[in-house]
Amino acid sequence: MDNGNNNPLNQSGQQFGQNVNNFNGMQDQNVINVVPPRPSQPIQPTQPGVPPIQRPGQFGQPTAPTPAQTLRKDYSGIIKTICLIFTSLLAVGFLVLFVMMYINWDTVKTDVDGQIERAVAEAENELKDRMETEFAEREKNPYKTFAGPTDFGALTFEYPKTWSVYVPEDASRAGDFHAYFNPSQVNVVEDETVMALRVSILNTLTEEVKEDYAGKVEDGEMSLSSRVVNGANVDIYTGLLDSGYQGIVCVFKIRDKTAVVQTDAMIFANDFYKLVETIRFNA
Repeated sequence: MDNGNNNPLNQSGQQFGQNVNNFNGMQDQNVINVVPPRPSQPIQPTQPGVPPIQRPGQFGQPTAPTPAQTLRKDYSGIIKTICLIFTSLLAVGFLVLFVMMYINWDTVKTDVDGQIERAVAEAENELKDRMETEFAEREKNPYKTFAGPTDFGALTFEYPKTWSVYVPEDASRAGDFHAYFNPSQVNVVEDETVMALRVSILNTLTEEVKEDYAGKVEDGEMSLSSRVVNGANVDIYTGLLDSGYQGIVCVFKIRDKTAVVQTDAMIFANDFYKLVETIRFNA
């Protein structure tokens, strides 16, 4: 029995139905593909002669900065300004420091130069004074020897050859003996005249002469010391003299008389002590 599957008409109908279905499927697919995409932004209507409105980010236009971006830019500008101000202040500070250091250096350099000049001048003056002193000391040699009257104990001592001596009158038993010494020449003999050396041999008891100087020691005007001269102790008074000058006085006994050896100025102190060391006399 034929079930109808081999009928040509039936086969043709089936073939036609498949073609119709395929056609409908293709049609449906094509319809779906040709649907235009939906624009992301609505299309603005345009008028003749008026350009369309373009929003940021549309058609390649730059987008507007967000508030966060604007705030970051503001912070960046503030930071740059602060850094610039700080750098300027730092530069000004270094400049002021440099100027102060230069001023201090110039002051110190000037002071050092002045100290060097003063030191050199002082050294030159000291050398000059030392050379003059040494020359003066050499000129004093050889020392001369002074010899007093025999009747007055034959007092002798050595004194610089650059000193001159003056004896106003011959000594006598009834009077006193005086001699005056001074560099170069002896000035007019007066109590106020400064002499390098005064030598007196007095017809006065030694205790009486020492009493006058002892009073000065008690008043604090003079100081007292002693040393051995010619085997005997002699008193040496240093301080204010009757003339008002600062000097040195050596007092000692010669037989029944009193010898007084005195300098009127402390500038002759070294010569005076050297001279005292050479004193000799007949006790």
